[in-house]
Amino acid sequence: MSLTGTAFLYTTLVLSVAALILPLVLWSRMRGPRPLRAVARILMLLFAQGTAVTLVFVLVNNQNNLYDNWADLLGTGNHVQEAADLGRDGTGGIAVKRLPRVRQTFRPADGPGMRTAGGVRVTQLRGRVSGVNAEVYVWLPPQYDDPAYRHRRFPVVELLPGYPGSAKAWFGPMRTHEQLLPLMRSGRVAPFILVAPRTNLLAGVDTGCANVPGQVNADSWLSVDVPKMVTDNFRAQPVPRGWAVAGYSAGAHCAVKLAVAHPGRYRAAVSMSGYNDPIGERSSLAAQSPALRAANNPYLLLRKAAVPPPVALYLSGESGDGYQAGEALASAAKAPTTVHVVFLPRSAGGHTMALWRPQVPAAFRWLTLQMGQSRAGGQDGSLAGSSPRSPSNGGSTRAALASGTASRADAARRP
Repeated sequence: MSLTGTAFLYTTLVLSVAALILPLVLWSRMRGPRPLRAVARILMLLFAQGTAVTLVFVLVNNQNNLYDNWADLLGTGNHVQEAADLGRDGTGGIAVKRLPRVRQTFRPADGPGMRTAGGVRVTQLRGRVSGVNAEVYVWLPPQYDDPAYRHRRFPVVELLPGYPGSAKAWFGPMRTHEQLLPLMRSGRVAPFILVAPRTNLLAGVDTGCANVPGQVNADSWLSVDVPKMVTDNFRAQPVPRGWAVAGYSAGAHCAVKLAVAHPGRYRAAVSMSGYNDPIGERSSLAAQSPALRAANNPYLLLRKAAVPPPVALYLSGESGDGYQAGEALASAAKAPTTVHVVFLPRSAGGHTMALWRPQVPAAFRWLTLQMGQSRAGGQDGSLAGSSPRSPSNGGSTRAALASGTASRADAARRP
């Protein structure tokens, strides 16, 4: 029975109701010795508590897409077939462009939100470079099958979840494709292909989107194997001009790190409530040694770069949860690197989907402009210019934060 399936949810709900009714009916009707009756009553209470906790977990998991399946939950899943030392560039000297084309079969994805807005498709990809074997979810914009666009190649945004987290969360609780569909149809957002690869690759540990020889090549999986598969199977623009990466929480850290470390693979990155030092997620493999931490810290990568990378970064967060990390990157950035930081007040929602979901339209409008997908320069003036030096969105409403129209005047209204 699937962990996220309707059958398991209904089964848990029925058991919870039965566990509540059972003591009410049998409590005073128990027969036999007193110790036996006491044991039976304790078991009924434990059964009621257990089913209630299970039901709450199932509801929370289905709402936030934390665990895809039983293997993820129990820590028995492993999607790494091999983890060779691929060197500094993560290719192991392989000429990726010369590899045979990757031909994949896609099927409709299952789960909440996966059949809406045109539907999400999924494939099982065996990474030829990384040694990772995992699923990748793809959503195509409404223009993709329009005959008028049959010769057009589309920009791509790679979507990364937090930890623990499922790639499906971007289409489930985040409702990214549902929010963007009308904006793409109206031309306010470019028709991006959305790609969400699995990032939970090892049992019970966050990969930190890093290459760790002998353990996992998560960086190469995300920045080499997945882009090649997409460009081989869809009319996608080439890297780096047409590629961006976005994430929330641990996925936000990954997004910025991948863009800064690989400007030849990505043009822009969006970070929501992220961090720079991998120790921000203590179970991260990238936090296990000082050398790995330094090699996967985008702030240090920017500071030490001999040539500043030509990437654009959008970072949003609350004080103590993403904002300072963004400010640090802004202070370290030099042209042609650009950094836009958005301050979110504590009242905006905390480290949850409720905070990240409303930011999707503004972030994708920013991506549209930064990646040259719109010729209407300045159509979204709220996102233009340098990053703020102070909490510029301090008293803003949720609607203003979601639309990107928060201002310094709003902040002045509250202490």
